[in-house]
Amino acid sequence: MNARTVIAGDPSSPVILHVPHASRTIPGEIRSSLTVTDDQLAAELDEITDAHTDVIAQRAARSAGVPPWTLRNDLSRLVIDPERFSDVREELNSVGRGAVYTRTCNGAVLRRDDEDARTALLDNYFHPYAAAMSDLVSDRIAATGRAVIIDVHSYPTLPSAYELHLDGPRPALCIGTDPHHTPQWLAEAAHAAFSPLADIGINTPFSGTYVPLDHYNTDPRALSVMIELRRDQYLTEKGELDDIAAENLGAMLSRLVDAADRGSR
Repeated sequence: MNARTVIAGDPSSPVILHVPHASRTIPGEIRSSLTVTDDQLAAELDEITDAHTDVIAQRAARSAGVPPWTLRNDLSRLVIDPERFSDVREELNSVGRGAVYTRTCNGAVLRRDDEDARTALLDNYFHPYAAAMSDLVSDRIAATGRAVIIDVHSYPTLPSAYELHLDGPRPALCIGTDPHHTPQWLAEAAHAAFSPLADIGINTPFSGTYVPLDHYNTDPRALSVMIELRRDQYLTEKGELDDIAAENLGAMLSRLVDAADRGSR
């Protein structure tokens, strides 16, 4: 079972589409360690999976002027969440939603606290994933002078119970930025690319964007911006993909890919 997939882009492209939360796949041996019922697990996956963001990213890559590179997580974030800090820096540790989740969205026990099991998950999945992303970023920097990560996510219309910041707006698009890795031109390019959407927010309801830790706060050649699409922008009320909406969002994302490619030269 593949844990992740790297899709090669054009050798001249610095752009990496990162799709970390689109999968619902959980290996059998990990499913057996989860304490929830099948119905509870299905509900949890419905709430926390960034459904079909891989489809939107694929459409963007296909229509971009210069094909970007893609790193896609092929396992559910219930295995490990590659975007969390794996240490005490992670604020969501307080609600059991750090690199290895121990609680569901509503606070129920997802897996028992077991330090040996947690270490095994980090060693088998988290650290190899981080290394793959770091290697891809380093490769793009070596080839083009910098890497531009576009971190592709979605989020539900209503807040999940575990969210720590519940009072902010939930716009059609949230653009996540980092003070060290998101230059103004990149945030503006994201806003322009998705300007057909009704409302766009910055760092609300989620903030920040993914950068591999060995580049984080130390390497100005590693740039990143997060795209958080509110799910009602492309999913039906039944949670099914609205193909026309996904095609339109893919086109918007491709415009950001093109702008990131141009702007990084």
